[in-house]
Amino acid sequence: MRLKATGAGPAGYTALVAVVLALAVAGLLVAGRGLDSDGLLADGDASGHYKEPARAGDAAADAMRSVVHSAPPKPLEAAQTDAAAGTRTDGLTPSKPLVASDMPSSPAVGPLFYTGQGEVGHGCTASVVHSDRGDLIATAAHCVHQGGFRTDITFVPGYHDGVAPYGVWVPTAVDIDPAWAEDRDPDHDVAFLRVRPVDGSGPIERVTGAERIRFGAPARQPVRVLGYPSGAERTVGCQNSTVAESATQLRFDCEGLPNGTSGSPFLADVDATTGLGTLVGVLGGKDEGGDDETSYAAYFGAAAEHLYRRATG
Repeated sequence: MRLKATGAGPAGYTALVAVVLALAVAGLLVAGRGLDSDGLLADGDASGHYKEPARAGDAAADAMRSVVHSAPPKPLEAAQTDAAAGTRTDGLTPSKPLVASDMPSSPAVGPLFYTGQGEVGHGCTASVVHSDRGDLIATAAHCVHQGGFRTDITFVPGYHDGVAPYGVWVPTAVDIDPAWAEDRDPDHDVAFLRVRPVDGSGPIERVTGAERIRFGAPARQPVRVLGYPSGAERTVGCQNSTVAESATQLRFDCEGLPNGTSGSPFLADVDATTGLGTLVGVLGGKDEGGDDETSYAAYFGAAAEHLYRRATG
């Protein structure tokens, strides 16, 4: 993460220091655009797989009960219960100006809440992605593994204004590439989590719908990025074309995607009716996401496909 002073004199630096201190006191100072790793951590196996004990998920779920109100899930359109099966795609014209702004929430996108730091808060974003079991979400590796696997995570799809319209979900397993676990390789800043519902229902894909996923997509294509800034009650989004930053990194130019938007989906071929699309990356990668003007994503090539197959196998 890069913090930038907003003023050119002592007042600007004073304001910046005040912001940093406030975040530190709240326990929400982020790494990249995710949350700090003060929470409980656990080791996975050498392959980068972690199976979360039920008691850890139950503890995180209990902490969420006083934070969000779970409403009965809204009925979904038939097309929305499958993996983005619509035929009329949104043109995804670039945002004007290229600044993230309020955008309607999506049932398949939500914040990751962290419950083990005293004050429950959300610091990353994730999205439901299609799988045979229908229980998979995708985010950035730095959102779930920072020297160990975080054990205090919950996912709240479609979250807004303190409401969990599609329930609260906790991980049963997390998969990252061992190259991330070993030295935080930005080309492997991707994670897949299998999740279970806290209260009934499920699998999640049948509740929220799911994004398709594509590997080996062209580096340059129009996408929508949708995420939850830390502490925000609603989503922000931006549309622009990705370009190749390198052979292994995608670049997305748009201001206003701040802390908390790590893990946000890069969605191509968005269905104009359901809002579901094709996941071609997650906000992270270089500089663990970039800065307030430019975002990155590790390219979904062979390594990401292998990780996905392992997580769904």
